[in-house]
Amino acid sequence: MKKPPVYAIASVDHALRLAAILQLEGSLSVTDAAERLGVARSTAHRLLAMLVYRDFAEQDENKRYRAGPVLELASHSQSSASRLRQAALPHLRELVDVLGESVNLTVRTGATARFIASAECREALRVGSREGMVFPAQQTTAGLLLLAELTDEELDAVYAGASVVPAMEELRRELAKVRRNGFALNQGRSERGVVAVGVPVRSSGGAAIAGMSVSMPSVRYDRRRLRPTVAALTSAAAALEADLAQR
Repeated sequence: MKKPPVYAIASVDHALRLAAILQLEGSLSVTDAAERLGVARSTAHRLLAMLVYRDFAEQDENKRYRAGPVLELASHSQSSASRLRQAALPHLRELVDVLGESVNLTVRTGATARFIASAECREALRVGSREGMVFPAQQTTAGLLLLAELTDEELDAVYAGASVVPAMEELRRELAKVRRNGFALNQGRSERGVVAVGVPVRSSGGAAIAGMSVSMPSVRYDRRRLRPTVAALTSAAAALEADLAQR
């Protein structure tokens, strides 16, 4: 369970989010950075300049910023993650309008799940953006969906070198339930007071490549709305899959 620090520092949070964006998605301009963070261009420029100074970023001849030496380890994944995020955002925003809650798109890397796109609802009490955050896969809705695609042998291999290994038999039972249902329900698993529901997003070949989920404060979760929520998620995931197939 991740909790924001008591004395959160906005500038540090902004810089870390920018570093995650550069590592996962590739280059961006000062204007792009300002829009993603919701800050002024001057603020975005200062943040990027500090990342350059510490080798987390570097500037190219077109004055765009890209991952620097410190972040280059994951550069091979930038293009696919960036395309997936760009294709998903319109569908996530439409889903917010339909469900009235915040929605996310998440991918799995080994035993971790990374949120690559978020769209927040406009409720005063809401689940905030998780974009760029990384959680243990078994603690997240999308992580459960993607782990459920694995065989027992593949699941064992994922956790063979993990720093924290969950109770595997309990996890297998949970994943079997996800496979039977075709969706995942997460009640306080990753964060107390938050309920999330998700469905897989599949490639044209049928492999699950991401999880699309809606997150809400538990006080607004109504079990009677579970099926309509799953139906809305499934429809949005299908629309995204069609877009990806065309691209």
